[in-house]
Amino acid sequence: MGYTAIKRIRDTVSARVSQIIVGKEQVTDLAVITLLCGGHMLLDDVPGTGKTVLAKTFASALSLEFKRVQCVPDMLPSDLMGVNYFDMKSSEFRFIKGPVFTNVLLADEINRAMPKTQSGLLECMEEHQVTVEGETYPLAEPFMVIATQNPVETKGTFELPEAQLDRFLVKTSMGYPTHEESVEILSRKLKAIPQSSGNGVTAEDIRLAKEELASVYVHPDLLSYAAAICEATRVEKTVLLGASPRAMIAFVKVAMGFAAMNGRNHVLPDDLKAAAIPVLAHRIIFRDSFTHRGDQGKALIGRILEVLPVPSEHINFSGRN
Repeated sequence: MGYTAIKRIRDTVSARVSQIIVGKEQVTDLAVITLLCGGHMLLDDVPGTGKTVLAKTFASALSLEFKRVQCVPDMLPSDLMGVNYFDMKSSEFRFIKGPVFTNVLLADEINRAMPKTQSGLLECMEEHQVTVEGETYPLAEPFMVIATQNPVETKGTFELPEAQLDRFLVKTSMGYPTHEESVEILSRKLKAIPQSSGNGVTAEDIRLAKEELASVYVHPDLLSYAAAICEATRVEKTVLLGASPRAMIAFVKVAMGFAAMNGRNHVLPDDLKAAAIPVLAHRIIFRDSFTHRGDQGKALIGRILEVLPVPSEHINFSGRN
């Protein structure tokens, strides 16, 4: 299989994003994989690194409907989901849809929303539906939440609980640009650079890309390797909560995405290694603080990958005789 739909989507998104954001190809690829896996992305980084621009450009490149909400402490769940109101003319209640009724929802500074509002997103992210006063409303497909948070500024913020973090397929950061990238950013800002508006990606392309992704083969030895990595996070003495079964499934799905993005119909150990930190690190809770420590999680996953035996390179990971 040539994975033509996946390649078309990746090339389209990469071309559009690279016109506006310098570098960050890995983050762009993760965003595409997250969409095709039906998951959600958490961008954890300081202000000014391009998180919001990436989300808007990503949705625009794929001709997906995009909505943005600025999370604040006084935001209510109804501000996101919608609300029933009484129509005096018709003498009946009508439902006004909230911003979650879109394809790509940017929840900016999600950790500034109260826990009650954060929990309101759980059903949306997991079930792709909204329930208001006993009535259930399906969300658009595809549906993806891209949330941002500032890891440095903690005043007036509410840390995302384990249940909320576990709904995010991947957590990553934009990071500061290199010196060469900084020069390119300045150069672009000082001159007008025309941006392409065409894309050629359709809803059918996204549907086909999801089917292509599901066809990627994972050798039983690699399934065992993935399970062993997740199990290792649960027996670590410093860990209170390790990677859950949901995290384990997400781990393999993202590895399948990396394989498909590289034009392969089968997963290699390197695909699992590439997926490990973005998928698993943010889901680990440590005993010393009962909080999620991103750096601690990354360090733990790094140590596990170093000591855990990798399936032999002599194995035919494609599954072909």
